[in-house]
Amino acid sequence: MGRRKTLVQDIMTPDPVTVSPDATLADAYDLMVDNEVRRLPVVTEELVGMVTLSDILGSIPTMLAETDVETRLLLSARKVRDVMAWGPVTIAPDDTIQEAAERMLEYQVSGLPVIEGGGKVVGVITESDIFRLVVESWAEA
Repeated sequence: MGRRKTLVQDIMTPDPVTVSPDATLADAYDLMVDNEVRRLPVVTEELVGMVTLSDILGSIPTMLAETDVETRLLLSARKVRDVMAWGPVTIAPDDTIQEAAERMLEYQVSGLPVIEGGGKVVGVITESDIFRLVVESWAEA
């Protein structure tokens, strides 16, 4: 079987919602819920990191957060910069899906920010996007 030539830009989510490293975890959580995503590129002038829903939820000491109000207070007290992954693995829009999948496997990440020159975030590609492509290609075969 040869290398697939489908490009990242063909299946990525374009123009993703982003967050500042100075945003509160509560704000980042709300962005994720409102936009039905599990990860956000963290940007200043350019990409500086990624924050996931797991990063946020993992930052809440379960013994302390017994109510929604307590959880909200804990999330409001911390910043994205406190829990995000700095310097994330990235991919370019004109790289292939195979390259994206290989990079995700190599670095054990479930999503990659898609960047163009200068660190501008133009999309996000996730395992789910790749899985959807596989299912669609099998349906066509």
